[in-house]
Amino acid sequence: MGYQEQMMARLKEENMKTSTTNQLQGAKKTIWVTFQREGIHKYPAALEDPKLAEVSFLGYPHRHIFHFKVEISVFHDDRDIEFILFKRELEGLFDQGVLQLDYKSCEMISDDLAEYIVEKYPGRSLTITVSEDGENGATANYEWKEI
Repeated sequence: MGYQEQMMARLKEENMKTSTTNQLQGAKKTIWVTFQREGIHKYPAALEDPKLAEVSFLGYPHRHIFHFKVEISVFHDDRDIEFILFKRELEGLFDQGVLQLDYKSCEMISDDLAEYIVEKYPGRSLTITVSEDGENGATANYEWKEI
């Protein structure tokens, strides 16, 4: 391989590295935490709606272990939000009574949690999954929009 071919190969290699680095720098990054909480809820419409007769038992208070996965965007690579502290903060909202499971659906619980997070951590995208016993649940994506 001649000098000119070597230079072209080196230049091509450097361009590929630069391109890859630029793509990596443009990546949207998130962190996520999971936790669980015992709770009682009910689905009152299950007692009244004939279409729900097969699951009418859901109209009465019943227990679940609610599973949470909360994913939030971060702005840099070095623990923009430290996830262990973030997890403890979110668990504490239920421990302190700031948020309650009450008789809410997974979607309602997600919205309550999102309201707190968006106020505390503005300008970030957020995805929350809440499930009953890790089996059935709901996922909501919240995109930050300036008002």
